[in-house]
Formats: sequence, C-alpha cells, structure tokens
Amino acid sequence: MDEHTPPGEKRDVPTVTCSRCDREWDLEYELGELCAGNAALEQFALDHRRHTGHFPDEVSPWQATCRQCPDREAFLRERPARRWAETHARHTSHDVALRDPEGAETVVEPGGS
Repeated sequence: MDEHTPPGEKRDVPTVTCSRCDREWDLEYELGELCAGNAALEQFALDHRRHTGHFPDEVSPWQATCRQCPDREAFLRERPARRWAETHARHTSHDVALRDPEGAETVVEPGGS
C-alpha cells in the first residue's frame, strides 16, 4: 500500500503473464518493496529470466550472439546490448550479431562500432 491508497483497498498495479509458466503476477513487489517505479516491468522481466531462463510474455529482448563462440546475452534495451556486443568483439576479435526486438540484425565487428 502507499499513502494514496485508502485502507482496505488494493492498489491498481500492472500485471505480467507468462504462458510458459502458466502464471500471472502483479508488480506490487517491484513497485513497493524494490521502489522500481517506471522500471518495474523491466526489473520483473530480468528477474524472471534470471530464475526461469526465459522472459515473460510481451517482452522482446535485444539479442547479442557471438558468431564464433557460444557466448550470447539478452537485454531489454539497446544500449547495454550494443555495449556487450562491442566489448565482446573488442576482447575476443569475434563478430557479434545484434538483433533488435523486431528481428532486424546488424553485425558488430572487432575494431568497429
């Protein structure tokens, strides 16, 4: 509860579903306990992936996949995905495929950006 919610009434909070888990969650914990604010959905999605190995429904990540070794990561925003791809390419001299949530792909090459 917060100071704007009358006693005895539940706060209207966003929900997240996952068809793979066959569950639905509200984001009360992320909003109240973690004070995640506008990043509540992102925090939930990252925690869900960390503990289940997949993102909830309606969450499409940026994918960074090395074309030479098995390293790969998924991110909810472009900036960290691009940084991971550029850093991996720089340190390993490997090309990294960077795919946006809509499926468009670019390649990050060693020595380039």
